[in-house]
Amino acid sequence: MEAQLGTTNLLLGIMAAVSLLQALLLIGAAIGGWTLYQRITTLLADLEQRHVAPVMSTVNAILDDVRGVTSTVKEETNRVDYALRSTINRVDDTAYRVRSNVRAKTSRVVGFVRGVRVAIETMLRPAA
Repeated sequence: MEAQLGTTNLLLGIMAAVSLLQALLLIGAAIGGWTLYQRITTLLADLEQRHVAPVMSTVNAILDDVRGVTSTVKEETNRVDYALRSTINRVDDTAYRVRSNVRAKTSRVVGFVRGVRVAIETMLRPAA
């Protein structure tokens, strides 16, 4: 029985040593991962500070310019739209007035011509 316990104890000792080695490797991997995480975080912060921040300020300036141009174009478009609408309204009003004046003046002439025609037809009609 002692021989069997010796073999069992030897196998348990090997398993304990391997478990200890695995634990040390896991601890080492965790420390390496933490160090890598800190380096990447520092690198990203530096990258953002040196490259992203200046580009963002430039992009914001461009967007401000675009916003200003857009508002100016919108104001000018509204102004032109108002000018066109008022011009079209004035042209319509003028056309209506011209049409009314022409009708008023020509209606007298047309009435006179019709009267002359009726008079001529009456004179030229043979007496019945």
